[in-house]
Amino acid sequence: MKKRFLFQPLYFLFWLVFFVALKALFLGYQSAKAAALSADTLLHVFVYGLRLDASATAYLCLIPFLLFAIGSLAGARFPTDRLIRLYTGVMVVLVALLTTVDLELYRAWGFRLDATPLQYLDSPAEMVASAGSAPVAVLCLLLTGALLFSWWLYRRLLGRLPALPPRFGRGRAALVGMLELILLVVPMRGGVQQIPVNQSDVYFSSQPFANHAAVNVPWNVANSLFLQNGGPNPYQFMADTTATRTVQALYSAASTGPDTTHLLRQPRPNVLFIILESFTAKLVGCVGGEQGVTPNLDSLARTGVLFTNLYASGDRSQKGLVSLLSGYPNQPTTSIIKYPRKTERLPHLCQSLKTAGYSSHYYYGGELAFANMKSYLVTAGYEQFTERNDFAPAQQNSKWGAHDHVLFDRMLRDLPRQRQPFFVTAFTLSSHEPFEVPIPTKFPGTDEASRFRNSVYYTDWALGRFLRTARKQPWWDNTLLVLVADHGHPLPNNDTNEDPGKFHIPLVLAGGALQPAARGRVVADLGTQTDVAATLLTQLGLPSESYVWSRDLFQPARQPFAFYCFNDGFGLITPSGTVTYDNVARQLIWKNPASVPGTQLKQGQAYEQASYADFLQK
Repeated sequence: MKKRFLFQPLYFLFWLVFFVALKALFLGYQSAKAAALSADTLLHVFVYGLRLDASATAYLCLIPFLLFAIGSLAGARFPTDRLIRLYTGVMVVLVALLTTVDLELYRAWGFRLDATPLQYLDSPAEMVASAGSAPVAVLCLLLTGALLFSWWLYRRLLGRLPALPPRFGRGRAALVGMLELILLVVPMRGGVQQIPVNQSDVYFSSQPFANHAAVNVPWNVANSLFLQNGGPNPYQFMADTTATRTVQALYSAASTGPDTTHLLRQPRPNVLFIILESFTAKLVGCVGGEQGVTPNLDSLARTGVLFTNLYASGDRSQKGLVSLLSGYPNQPTTSIIKYPRKTERLPHLCQSLKTAGYSSHYYYGGELAFANMKSYLVTAGYEQFTERNDFAPAQQNSKWGAHDHVLFDRMLRDLPRQRQPFFVTAFTLSSHEPFEVPIPTKFPGTDEASRFRNSVYYTDWALGRFLRTARKQPWWDNTLLVLVADHGHPLPNNDTNEDPGKFHIPLVLAGGALQPAARGRVVADLGTQTDVAATLLTQLGLPSESYVWSRDLFQPARQPFAFYCFNDGFGLITPSGTVTYDNVARQLIWKNPASVPGTQLKQGQAYEQASYADFLQK
């Protein structure tokens, strides 16, 4: 009896060991790259990779565990052992085949196997060409070796399924089997944490190969099939050449001369880049919002450079992150951050500043694995990370993580020890639902809008508390502070999904590194989050050519514009007004004022088409 009910744990162990062995096979096949890794890094490949290995194992165990429970209830007449062996044999062949194909494709393509090969199914000649130089004999030998190893491992760990003792009730046996089936939920989602496991959980190194080696291939293939966005472009409104020309016209400058705006007292100041969760302009007084909600940000804006007409590119944190740090547009129904292979090809402020000698640190009170942010940030080259697990539970709210003032306190302790010049990025979270604050509320009411308003007030309070101490620190005089929101919010007015008011956000440049003449400057030109990267790099005297979707906000534009997208549509704002468009209905939602020229809709369609085509090609 006891031996029979060890079958399910041992079956789980079989797949887990098999995946670890396949990971070793991958490292052996890529021996030249693996040799460049330290022993400690190689060990971490296996340790970090276990979460995806366990998740893939749990999915593979679902059917056998269900068969086990059914067989326990049905008795000897049900061919449980035979069915489990048949299923296992098919799955082993499939997994081994995927792994073997991945060995050579990684060498040729530089990324782990995902759904990409499916695009070649209708063009066999290209598929053959891609594999033309592969050592077929060696790969067949390795495939055979993997299959033989799995056969030996199965016999060693499992063998034949022991029969149910005659006096043990079938109902009880089936119940035990079902309980073990239910427990698969834990490894399937990577643990009991709030966010299910994703590629971010195995990204641990600044060396891309180490991160790639930790990925589980079957899990990666299944995940990419689920998230597949390989084309064709669903936003094909016009000829690609026409779309490209239209977008290029939007990015053309009013003059060809260089930007002569100089805000900084020195060429290489520290950069403290603070991203404020959900800081809609509707609650920020200095950009026309409600008075009294953000007194510290409003005060800072009066002594810094204030951008009053900036718009978020999207409506999610992960989308704002990519737009701000990589100057890259959003996608209407997905986000490039979900695809590590694509984000590896994006430029990043951290990378650009690293080449100029900057050290780096990323602070977030929540879980970095959220929405695959960690893989994006690790690839960007951040040297240090501080996240939820680095804070005591008593310092956290009920859902997301450390309160904002706790995050700022940690930064105040760390920044004096950060090598200068530094690029430090911090992302707040307290103004995210459920809007919990650890201080007495400022505004009355328990409705959602009041709680949101109080959460923004709290984050501003925490920011002011941070700034009062930071200004006394030696590093402050040589620091440029960038304050910007990750996105806007429907509250407090319950804006519709496409309303431009939902996307209007503040941007403030401040800090001791600003020239006295720059303080109090107000920039009213239209811009989006994607423009922050080029604007910052230009001020630092660093190249920004790789940020092709970003423009310097101090360089006068021939036609200022702000493009944003929502699910599933877009808006385009120009000095003439705003147009919004529904991609599903394929129709204009509204334009305001009515005098907005018809060409503006074509400009928005061209931007969406061209930017999504770029996303597909990454």
